[in-house]
Amino acid sequence: MKKLYIITGAAGHLASTIIRYLRKENCDIRGLILPSENAESDGNVTYFKGDITDLSSLTEIFSGLEGRETVVIHAAGIISIAEKVTPELQKVNVGGTENIITKSIESGVKRLVYVSSVHAIPEKTDNTTIEEVNSFSKELVVGAYASTKAEATKKVLEASEKGLDTVVVHPSGIIGPYDSGNNHMVQLIDMYVSGRLPAGVIGGYDFVDVRDVAKGCIAAAEKGKRGNCYILSNRYFTVKELLDCMRRISGGKKKVCLPLSLAGAFVPMFEWIAEKTKTRPLYTRYALYTLSSNGHFSHDKATAELGYKPRDMALTLNDTIQYLRGKKVPLEAA
Repeated sequence: MKKLYIITGAAGHLASTIIRYLRKENCDIRGLILPSENAESDGNVTYFKGDITDLSSLTEIFSGLEGRETVVIHAAGIISIAEKVTPELQKVNVGGTENIITKSIESGVKRLVYVSSVHAIPEKTDNTTIEEVNSFSKELVVGAYASTKAEATKKVLEASEKGLDTVVVHPSGIIGPYDSGNNHMVQLIDMYVSGRLPAGVIGGYDFVDVRDVAKGCIAAAEKGKRGNCYILSNRYFTVKELLDCMRRISGGKKKVCLPLSLAGAFVPMFEWIAEKTKTRPLYTRYALYTLSSNGHFSHDKATAELGYKPRDMALTLNDTIQYLRGKKVPLEAA
């Protein structure tokens, strides 16, 4: 019988890319989407509607697993650049993960791969390279998103100690094609290409292609060691590096990069404009904090144990821009 993959957050940027890769494998795929979302099932993927915050709504997608080799990749969650944890963020990122753990145990799945974040790992000072850790605490990280991901990661690893086979992956800042601007960094790329980006900022972070993270998640399901964590990163890039590369690709205008302190002074204005235009602010205080924080991560462990190898960022930016322009973009370069 074919291996069965259950993918949560199946309409999201990362999860939908994981499904693109799994379509090429000899396996069955179940994708969980929200009741408000739509996706058409076919011979490869069957979509189920449910909400990870509602345990009873997960019954159908976890049914009929007896005798099957089932792997769950839990990619559903809310990505937030806010400072404070909201009830919804806590309910989805932590409570939803608890529900997935519960259903995985009840249904006897073979492995649960949890998509955490590098933000769940405590930051090191002086730009010391950050590697995987074995314990997590929401008190040791900064920001709402980091807090909920650290708490959820802790619960996943505790489940591993109690008998559930779990593996955790920590992506860095995900960018890439197959998203039209819901991703915050893709929003920046879209604003640059369309001429709506007022300015960049002096700062940076580790950014990685969504396709490389998707392959890393699948590799973690197949090769990862139980109870282990794997950073899925690329390397540190300044915002200026990314903008310069985008300019070479698209022929756009050169953008000034503001000091973070100056950009911070404009945050209230950015938020006011976003509220009036019913859009999402690109720069918030936490987003600017992230771009000033230590964004140096090592993916050596994932490379050694999972065969993980991120692609060149110029290819990622080119493919993202082509996708935003309505072009078809392959999973891998021809």
